Amino acid sequence: MAVERRKYDYKETAVAMAERVDKTVTQAARELGVNASMLARWRAELRKAEGGEVKAFPGNGNPQDEELVRLRKRVVELEEVNEILKKAAVIFAKAPLR
Repeated sequence: MAVERRKYDYKETAVAMAERVDKTVTQAARELGVNASMLARWRAELRKAEGGEVKAFPGNGNPQDEELVRLRKRVVELEEVNEILKKAAVIFAKAPLR
């Protein structure tokens, strides 16, 4: 039986709250309802990402997914433009020459 992993969408907020408060990571984690080691890991990930181009909490996807979504949107746009140009070509082909 597989155990479903919990997903946290408030990681950055939790780290910010833990750093603002004059408490230890353990105390802050207890108040937020998360494991202290998890909060410490989130802090480390966020600090590592602040200096570079790495995304702190990328989610379930991977970088290829973002590009794939972008390319699929572009394909849809280009197909629409292609259909418009085909219709315009038919209209101009039927128009009398002056």
